Amino acid sequence: PAGQLQWLVEVLAAAEQTGEKVHVIGHIPPAHCLRSWSWNYYRIVSRFEGTIAAQFFGHTHVDEFEMFYDEETLTRPVSIAFVAPSVTTYIKLTPGYRVYEVDGAYPSSSHAVLDHETFILNLTEANMPGAEPRWQRLYRARDAYGLPSAFPADWDRLIRRFQDDERLFQHFWFHFHKGHPPRQPCLAACKAALLCALRPGRSPDPSLCQPLRPALPFPHIQAIWRQWRLC
Repeated sequence: PAGQLQWLVEVLAAAEQTGEKVHVIGHIPPAHCLRSWSWNYYRIVSRFEGTIAAQFFGHTHVDEFEMFYDEETLTRPVSIAFVAPSVTTYIKLTPGYRVYEVDGAYPSSSHAVLDHETFILNLTEANMPGAEPRWQRLYRARDAYGLPSAFPADWDRLIRRFQDDERLFQHFWFHFHKGHPPRQPCLAACKAALLCALRPGRSPDPSLCQPLRPALPFPHIQAIWRQWRLC
């Protein structure tokens, strides 16, 4: 529509020729978009992995991310779309915002995301008589998840760690909801659906979910996705 992806290809090709790095900023995360647009965008990210330094999105109101892999094998992480939480309280969450630490402006900088931290506003405290709104840091990514760096390969390994480390996964579930998770816990079916949602940066693709050995059939996972009203 409107030649949007053709424009993106032209901008990225021009940046590639001049050795520039690019940050892609959008609203709706690619995996939430229409299938044909989403898969073509995925191909573009794979083609220009050396030019696209970072991707930033929002829309879902929760704290998450989407992985991108090389198209040939679907195993090598090439990029990550960071999905920041929202300041709005929609879907009964606390307000939150994200601050990214990015490799600085110097010759040959990667301009890649080095870390990020999320801040929240506790509405219960803020609405007490005489109280002043007080933003507080909820977590810093590398500290919270023990990441050696914040490159795509690190986040790919983190998803696999979530599979085997239940405590770490529940830590992520807490951050996913900006420190205010629903009363209903995220158990086996919920966990399988969420991990499968993190891995593909394009519209539902069972082949990207298979390496996680999900205990549920993919149609069941899609049904759980449809139950989540994140936006």
